Amino acid sequence: MNRFDFTPYRRSTVGFDRLFDLLENNARAQQSENYPPFNIERSGEDQYRITLAVAGFKDDEIEITAQQNLLLVAGNKQAEDHEGKQFLHMGIANRNFERRFELADFVRVENAELADGLLVIDLVREIPEAMRPQTIAINKGDNVTKIADKRNKKEDKAA
Repeated sequence: MNRFDFTPYRRSTVGFDRLFDLLENNARAQQSENYPPFNIERSGEDQYRITLAVAGFKDDEIEITAQQNLLLVAGNKQAEDHEGKQFLHMGIANRNFERRFELADFVRVENAELADGLLVIDLVREIPEAMRPQTIAINKGDNVTKIADKRNKKEDKAA
């Protein structure tokens, strides 16, 4: 079991608390069980898709919650009546689960769909116009606006 100690880094950095918390939570989550299995894919420049294998779950047994920078997918399987059944092998996992995904800023859930035992969640990153990079034109020649020097105005008034 690998355990990273970020204490020395926390002492010498300011403002990186969230980063260290994410790293520690991720390491803790990887040590826990990996049910249900999932894929994360990038389907475009600002589009992502999470696919979870949730065989046996109905759409009313799955809850998807998006809040701030966290996507929470929880499955609550209603207890089945196994009375009168004798299983020789029970390999299909029908247990409750909770899977958390940390989302970057400006990422939102666009669509969720359950088909053929796969839950597909489409995400899109929408950066506000004010936050996008802008090209600034450089003025040349006669188009340059000159700013009057405040020091010269004070000297002129004194004279």
